[in-house]
Amino acid sequence: MSDGLERSVKVSLLKEPVVRRLCEVLDQSSNKGWRKLGEIVGNDRRFKVSPDDMEMCSLKVLQPEGSPSRTLLKLMGERGCTTGHLMDYLQTVGNAEALQCLKPPALQILVQPQSVAILSGHNLRLSCYAVGKSPVQYQWFKGKDEVHNSTSPDLMISPVSLRDTGFYICRVNCGDAFEFSQWAQVDVLNTNMPCGQSYQSAGGRLKLVIQPKLQRLQVGENLQLECGAVGRPIPRYQWHRNGVPIPKATKRKLVIPHAMQEQHGRYRCEISSSTERLWTNEVDVVIAPRICVQISGATECSEDDIYAIGGGPSDFLLNSIPEQLYATDKVALLIGNLSYQNHPQLKAPMVDVYELTNLLRQLNFQVVSLLDLTESEMRNAVDEFLLLLHKGVYGLLYYAGHGYENYGNSFMVPVDAPNPYRSANCLCVQSILKLMQEKETGLNVFLLDMCRKRNVHDESTPNIVLRVTANIVFGYATCQDAEAFELSSTGFTNGVFVKFLKKRLLDDEKITVLLDRVAEDMGQFDATKGKQALEIRSSLSERRALTDPILPGNSPNMAHTLSRHWAKAHELPESMCLDFDCGAQIKLGFAAEFSNVLVIYTHIIKKPEDMSLCQAHVTDFSQDVDVDPKEMNRETPEETGVYFLSSSLPQHCLYTRVGALQKLKEELAFTLCLQGTFVSMDDDTVHWTKTINIGKPLIARLDLHRHVRRNSCLQTCLMPHSPSHSPCHSPCHSPCHSPGPEHRLHIIPGPYQVQDYARLSPQHHYLDVYEPLQGAVGGSGESYYENVSQPQYDPAYVSAEKLSSSSSRMSIPIETTDDISELQTVFINSLQLQQQ
Repeated sequence: MSDGLERSVKVSLLKEPVVRRLCEVLDQSSNKGWRKLGEIVGNDRRFKVSPDDMEMCSLKVLQPEGSPSRTLLKLMGERGCTTGHLMDYLQTVGNAEALQCLKPPALQILVQPQSVAILSGHNLRLSCYAVGKSPVQYQWFKGKDEVHNSTSPDLMISPVSLRDTGFYICRVNCGDAFEFSQWAQVDVLNTNMPCGQSYQSAGGRLKLVIQPKLQRLQVGENLQLECGAVGRPIPRYQWHRNGVPIPKATKRKLVIPHAMQEQHGRYRCEISSSTERLWTNEVDVVIAPRICVQISGATECSEDDIYAIGGGPSDFLLNSIPEQLYATDKVALLIGNLSYQNHPQLKAPMVDVYELTNLLRQLNFQVVSLLDLTESEMRNAVDEFLLLLHKGVYGLLYYAGHGYENYGNSFMVPVDAPNPYRSANCLCVQSILKLMQEKETGLNVFLLDMCRKRNVHDESTPNIVLRVTANIVFGYATCQDAEAFELSSTGFTNGVFVKFLKKRLLDDEKITVLLDRVAEDMGQFDATKGKQALEIRSSLSERRALTDPILPGNSPNMAHTLSRHWAKAHELPESMCLDFDCGAQIKLGFAAEFSNVLVIYTHIIKKPEDMSLCQAHVTDFSQDVDVDPKEMNRETPEETGVYFLSSSLPQHCLYTRVGALQKLKEELAFTLCLQGTFVSMDDDTVHWTKTINIGKPLIARLDLHRHVRRNSCLQTCLMPHSPSHSPCHSPCHSPCHSPGPEHRLHIIPGPYQVQDYARLSPQHHYLDVYEPLQGAVGGSGESYYENVSQPQYDPAYVSAEKLSSSSSRMSIPIETTDDISELQTVFINSLQLQQQ
């Protein structure tokens, strides 16, 4: 890294190790320390440090571990001071030791190899990237032994096998200087997962691939349980028996030699990384006593040990274990609609879908997670979901967004639904269930996080005939003819339903028992007590649980084909290193936030020594996808709108979020631009470009933008009006759906601040707390401001009778505090909601 580039970095962006060393030097120096530095900076009008500022810095010595230098540097950084300015000041002070802290070392490792758990037969890559004042050389080691032909930044082993398990390190040389990377552990797992099946999600999230198995032992035999997960970084393990952690049981394989009868019970393992946690299935370990012993060639049995005719206690214990239920596969479709074109905007669906996606993947569900779908896109997504179903599969559909319920049928509202909407514009959940039943699925779970108010604009009566089966579970976020609520804030929080569901979803319980416990938790939530209650409808007669293991059925080839079809929706482009004529090398990487949201990041791996400034960014995206020009090529993922992957994305990159991939009609192509400034060219900027084509990433491969297929849920139910006579027009008229605005309780806060006390308002999907009102969308297109003028708003609540007089008026999305559960009791008691 050249001095020119280093000088342009703002002081506030210095890395913590550099700041720590610099502060130690300045704090300990008497006549060349932070006070002298503050005097010089105080004379510079650009970053003037006042005597009061210096006094504040000096007071830091009274605090434990307080640093006057750190406070001074923070002030300078807030006022725009760069590293170049700071180096000039230190030069004037004459503190050579402090100045040395800011100069780049002769050799610096930028990218360290990461430990990884990987399946045998897949490709292993460990990366180590370094920069130096001269060409850098690499040599990889496994333990103390050199890895043959491994002198590049990337160590590739293809395919990896069990013998490759071990610890790896890279030695980096630059002239006379050398550095060793950190150690990276490689754990290779052997399982029967078919080659080509996706086992590791974007960002290296954990994926469970080996489940422990039931054990039937006799006293004195060795107890052995094994589990395994793949991911980066390598997972940590902790075994539990009957819910209690087993001391020192922190390996993938749990081995207890000479097991005793008191060690029987239910075992499972907790697998975790720095950001995630998942659980294996809970399995029974039965340890029966040895009832017969051999004495002098004769066999003798104790009468006390024989208490069952025709068999001993071992037979009794083994036969008492209920038969394990299983799924032939597990698939889930998660849809979160929040950016409505003609209706109030929502916030929580994005958070809810993301968190449920991670939890369901821990339960070995194949998950498709989608945001903001139009009617045709929702119908095609359901069609793709149905393709994954076959006999014995557990199918789960979660929907968060606007919705309604008429005559016992639930309808999901797409983001392009008109105002008002009717059945022709929405998807009927019961019609989807009918199609799922035709697949002979083993379990059908519907989690509907939406309102269930009646739609007065839709008088159609669906005629959906469902089969009588014992495998259907509905979890409604709210009761019939009631609203559902969200907890929103300036940041991101969950809806009320998912707030409690996510705490229970991994429990090894019958799905109806699990939902019952969620209902109990929600019933204790003061903010929505009496206004929202979970409703469960079930025809389940067996102890089916989301934690049930997967055992492929009689058609393994079909299952493999369907898995490959699902994998198409999750295939990321391969990361690539691009060489430019100037000698610079740029790494282009990809990650998935949702099945229709792609994150692109660029990183400068190498730049010419005579190039003082080097920058790379992406541009020129297709108009089909959603890319905000103001949020492209940002220094942090959060600045681009990516809030969930920041901890798993590589650092020191520029990030761009590409949404709405389901709308992509052609392959995704864009331009990678490189800008460079050379010392020899008087700082003139030179540009290079490359056109990049990454095909159709993620859900774009399934072409959800196409016209609705004939075998879609459009065909599953009949309405009194035909599609051609539907009273509301849509790109795809459905005879099986009906939407419209709902009667809702309006609670309109006045122009007060949130910290005064937040106020609740039920709306189409969620509960929000808002500051000043910013507009309302009426069901028939009229504004609520026609009847209420904004300056006359009173913090008092408006009655439901007054507001429900016009069915066209809809509630308004409202801001809330970060966590509604922490609201004061006085706030809860102040609610004066009236029944509709």
